[in-house]
Amino acid sequence: MNLKIRITLMQFLQFFIWGSWLLTIGAYWFHNKQWSGNDFGAIFSTMGLSALFMPAITGIIADRWINAEKLYGMCHLVAAVVLAYIPQVNDPQTMFWVMLLNMIFYMPTISLSITVSYSAMQEAKMDVIKEYPPLRVWGTVGFIAALWTTSLCGLETSGGQFYLAAVAAFVLGIYSFTMPKCPPLGKKQSDSIINALGLNAFALFKDLNMALFFIFAMFLGAALQLTNAYGDTFLHDFANVDIYKEAFAVKYPGVIMSISQISETLFILAIPFFLKRFGIKKVMFMSMIAWCLRFGLFAYGNPTTGLWMIVLSCIIYGAAFDFFNISGSLYVESQVPASMRASGQGLFMMMVNGVGAYLGSRISGWMIDTFFTIDTRFDWRGIWTTFALYSLVVAVLFVILFKHKHDPETLGDVKH
Repeated sequence: MNLKIRITLMQFLQFFIWGSWLLTIGAYWFHNKQWSGNDFGAIFSTMGLSALFMPAITGIIADRWINAEKLYGMCHLVAAVVLAYIPQVNDPQTMFWVMLLNMIFYMPTISLSITVSYSAMQEAKMDVIKEYPPLRVWGTVGFIAALWTTSLCGLETSGGQFYLAAVAAFVLGIYSFTMPKCPPLGKKQSDSIINALGLNAFALFKDLNMALFFIFAMFLGAALQLTNAYGDTFLHDFANVDIYKEAFAVKYPGVIMSISQISETLFILAIPFFLKRFGIKKVMFMSMIAWCLRFGLFAYGNPTTGLWMIVLSCIIYGAAFDFFNISGSLYVESQVPASMRASGQGLFMMMVNGVGAYLGSRISGWMIDTFFTIDTRFDWRGIWTTFALYSLVVAVLFVILFKHKHDPETLGDVKH
């Protein structure tokens, strides 16, 4: 099978798994189980907790001991079993531990999928900067396909969304073992304690610009968790208002939210142009402004007369997500040696989906319960306005602090 098709299928299934439940678990939580917002923040924090250490650990293992594609497959097979068990859970405390176990095995597969893709493409003498984004688009297509399946089949408030994810995870787990071999490239390094534990990746923090890059990636990771956790629930809540409850956006919020991923496919294709022309600093700044607009439009939108604001917010999401997530991984790839490829991507993933996701989930859950919940109802305008102001502050600080001289001729070069 053609390498591009093989990577395309891997990307499709990778994000089909996540799309099956990521945006709709809020509806399952609040409209099916009626559990608290603070407990929900804890559930979403499991992504952050697992990403604090698992991507880094699996990156170390893939760099030194086990082929990345095999480790990738094993993680998905274990996650499939855990996903299939989730609908049996009937209390938020147990749900926390089961979801944490699921995320311990899923979160590292995101960076491992990047490692496997980049390794295979470089082995085939392909231009990663130009040719990876069009393949990564199919991951977003998979996310959209899963979200539409969950929404149109009436699974948004049902445990069926987790069974759907489990099937996809099992299929991808088996398929992973057929991918091109991605052997450890760091196993010939010196056997010092630092290298043996893979902690040499943290040496990247010695460079001020790289340290600032990772720190602001963490702040943007927090913003990503806010929209993932509450976007679908926000639209579901309009069902409590008579003039909105029959609106299409309220009946099928997953379909409306999928516009975000459709937009994402377009912006992914634009990444090579934007990175070459503007450089990582301007592209990251665009992402931060896009997050500000994303939340601000949600604050004033509604499912009828204000539907255009919700739709525009979903379109803007494409730039908000891709311009820091995909561009960021490409930037890291261009800055680290090949022997640290998996560890570097794991570190990036840890900052975005680990530290950032954990802080974003825990702090937002506490804030919403404390300041924006009135008689069990959410003050959505206040919530989204606060998130918008947060993104604006991050953008201003980034422009002031991050110093990077853009060289369009060297961005795509990979260190060896």
